[in-house]
Amino acid sequence: MHAPRRPAPALAVFALFAIVGVPPSGGSSSAIADDLPLVQNVELQPLAAQADRVVQALGEILGEPISEKDLAALKEAKNLKKADDAVAAIQKVLDKYCLAGVNINPESRVKVQPGPAKPVLMQHGWRMFVVKVHNEGGVTAQLRCLSPNAPVLRFGSNQPAPNVPRTSDTKDQFLAIELFEKQPLTQKLSGLPLEYRILGLYSRDSGKREAKLAFDVGQGTQDLGFRNEMPVLFDCRPAVSVVIDVVDHDGKPCTGAFTIRDQQGRVYPSRLRRLAPDLFFHDQVYRASGESILLPPGKYTVAYTRGPEYTIETREITVPEKESHKESFRLRRWIHLAETGWFSGDHHVHAAGCKHYDVPSQGVTPDDMMRHILGEDLNVGCVLTWGPCWYYQKEFFSGDVSKLSTSKNLMRYDVEVSGFPSQHAGHLCLLRLKEDDYEYPEPTEFDWQFGAERGRFKGTKTEKIGEWPSWDLPILAWGKKQGAVVGFSHSGWGLKVNATRLPTYEMPPFDGIGANEFVVDTVHGVCDFISAVDTPSVWELNIWYHTLNCGMTTRISGETDFPCIYGEKVGLGRAYVKLPKDGPLTYDEWVSGIKDGRSYCTDGLSHLYDFSINGLGVGEVAPGAKRETPRPSVLAVKSGQGLDISVNAAALLAQQPNEGIRNRPLEQQPYWHVERARIGDTRKVPVELIVNGIAVERQEIEADGKVSQIKFSHTPKISSWVAIRIFPSSHTNPIFVEVDNQPIRASRKSAEWCLKAADVCWEQKVKQTRPHEREAARAAYDVAKEAYAKILKEAQGE
Repeated sequence: MHAPRRPAPALAVFALFAIVGVPPSGGSSSAIADDLPLVQNVELQPLAAQADRVVQALGEILGEPISEKDLAALKEAKNLKKADDAVAAIQKVLDKYCLAGVNINPESRVKVQPGPAKPVLMQHGWRMFVVKVHNEGGVTAQLRCLSPNAPVLRFGSNQPAPNVPRTSDTKDQFLAIELFEKQPLTQKLSGLPLEYRILGLYSRDSGKREAKLAFDVGQGTQDLGFRNEMPVLFDCRPAVSVVIDVVDHDGKPCTGAFTIRDQQGRVYPSRLRRLAPDLFFHDQVYRASGESILLPPGKYTVAYTRGPEYTIETREITVPEKESHKESFRLRRWIHLAETGWFSGDHHVHAAGCKHYDVPSQGVTPDDMMRHILGEDLNVGCVLTWGPCWYYQKEFFSGDVSKLSTSKNLMRYDVEVSGFPSQHAGHLCLLRLKEDDYEYPEPTEFDWQFGAERGRFKGTKTEKIGEWPSWDLPILAWGKKQGAVVGFSHSGWGLKVNATRLPTYEMPPFDGIGANEFVVDTVHGVCDFISAVDTPSVWELNIWYHTLNCGMTTRISGETDFPCIYGEKVGLGRAYVKLPKDGPLTYDEWVSGIKDGRSYCTDGLSHLYDFSINGLGVGEVAPGAKRETPRPSVLAVKSGQGLDISVNAAALLAQQPNEGIRNRPLEQQPYWHVERARIGDTRKVPVELIVNGIAVERQEIEADGKVSQIKFSHTPKISSWVAIRIFPSSHTNPIFVEVDNQPIRASRKSAEWCLKAADVCWEQKVKQTRPHEREAARAAYDVAKEAYAKILKEAQGE
């Protein structure tokens, strides 16, 4: 049995396990407080109603009802003839479950005293206690409970999340606190002289632990002499070590994703108390076969899977009251692309920033990221170091795949140019770098990179982010010079259009961090791909379609931008690259497939593989091609020659439509999802033949997980690019069909759009381009404009 590499607290499942505070009885080693004082002059009806709601929350929502004897006593109390007797009887029943009694005096000062409930907690589980509130001041503010033993976490955005622990927690910071304020209770106090609240406490540790609990109703309401605080010695009982036996569809041990919920639907481990590699912004945790999870005894529902090629299976488990327990899980695939020679990858994953922990620590480690790559069955995971924590995370860059990689799952650290001076022009994804510090080239190599101060940075290797260029083209060229595969990240940002159909001739503002300067850089041949799936589909695809109509050949790829755009999991957006079935999986071959377009992008819920025209597979070089430089995906035909088009298509939809996703506007997440492609109330999706950006034909397939071979026939009148899509869920790269050896000049309107786009982009970007770089940038933009003007003259009508 092997546990993950981190210390036990970082790997345990921190369960939301609610056990209502137990009344005092013999056998407890903890000191028990005296009974709380009875509150006088209380109206029966509102107290009885509020007591009913507390009991309802404990029993129906939190799943831990008070005893049958006490339920009967409450019912009997409300039927007493004298109201004062009934009020006293209700207090005697509920006070047994109170960990604390809070008094708010007429000046709104708060003091607290221990209640009679035994201070017993469950390791990695929640225990519910009742708090008695004597509100002499009629305060209607929110009651708070704070503790130095329950620290405050700051996320990457530097916004606090109350009571969430950090990897930097000390041994004393073992506690998490949550006051239950949902229906049928209220967020704020009622102002009545007496009411009861529910307090949830969670323990990371087992054994004896002392904590200080402090109550207030806002800043300045704490009583003098620290009387709003009380020390509590907790008896934290140990959880059960549940060993996970997880096997793949072929019976071999693997890593899986597990979402564990109790009978009230609460997630385990508690997101409030997670430590890496378990991430607090996930429901799921990842475990390899033989690793363990700490769970309190009880019944759970476990959903388990391993990325979008697998079905999500669920089953019930019962954890007994003993030291250890074992559960076995077998995963089930609905499709296996690697067996067909298509290998998945996500080239935009971060180990720091955004939702990650980064204050004071600096992201998570390669071991943590590899666990997530394995758990989502990504054949290739590219962890990109960027602005946040750059100087720490770049230490993991080696210019090669990580030593943590396996034969089936590779991880490599590379770079996203984000948080750098050029980010206003569009964030860049630089893959297969040999060197991750930008170096200014010799002036004679790339004259357009230098303006009036040509030679100022001759041969200068940067040491700080701020020394990098303030526009994109020099960086892309630098990457390509060292053999990198380079392109734009989250392409749609800054390219917003209102249209929902493609292509649209509406001009976007070019005011964001997506593929903005792409319209210029693609002309210079320095951009291998633009990224899709992680921004609105029309915004991404529209600029790509227009440049393809002008004869550009930049490819498309899929990414997640985890955990910035999507935090749910790595590989939510992905690319599949065709590689030799029998050869080893290598990073070089995979990224070369991205560059050559031997790939398709997808949400992982639909697939379009083995796309070919007249026997030429996408990304392949035509047999007998006479050019010295091979041109993948270029097919030469004669005028009037027909095209035989083939693709293998598969998709998986639930039986019933998910209206919440299907009817959501395209600019709202999830941007790409197979549910959006569903035809009416059927379980079918359309497979469309795209020629020069237009859907010219479509066929429907059942989205039942079965593979269908789709065939189309088409005779192009002019040179055209041809692709297949399931919109917006998956999209192949194009095959470029050259009729009578003529270049693709498919649309005058697209050429006009690109020509104008270069001007709009310049007006937006020049302001943030350094003055000494503007001359070179302007020259590069002018080259692009001249190219589009020439293409406009050569272009066909619509």
